[in-house]
Amino acid sequence: MTDLLATYYPWTKALHIVSVVAWMAGLFYLPRLFVYHVEAVAAGSETDALFQTMERRLLRAIMNPAMVATWVFGIALVFTPQAGVYWDEVWPWTKAVGITGMTWFHHWLGYRRKEFLAGENTRTGRQYRIMNEVPTLLLIVIVFSVVLKF
Repeated sequence: MTDLLATYYPWTKALHIVSVVAWMAGLFYLPRLFVYHVEAVAAGSETDALFQTMERRLLRAIMNPAMVATWVFGIALVFTPQAGVYWDEVWPWTKAVGITGMTWFHHWLGYRRKEFLAGENTRTGRQYRIMNEVPTLLLIVIVFSVVLKF
């Protein structure tokens, strides 16, 4: 199995990066859609239905598959010798904390989408703007962990 992972290491790494980029794009965009949805759209309107469709498609067609792919290729990299993941170092653990936070945020957004669907959103545009900074902070932790190996 290790030989197979070693053979496909460049492909696994490339697919991991592509899936991370797609996932991050969604994590940045969905809270911004929520800001506009809350501030400019009346519940039950035609525009409300349009926003709900955009939010659903972004989450289900892009973000969910990208998150799963990120996890699958990331776990494959953990078991690939060339990736150089050594659990006695600090950086894999800080990266793991960042990824866990990113996954929590993804699911938090999914629950917020369901609130919009049910007409039960209680958060303001300002709250969504603040939450929109969460993936940026987690991305900084993850990238610095991997690149600087701290």
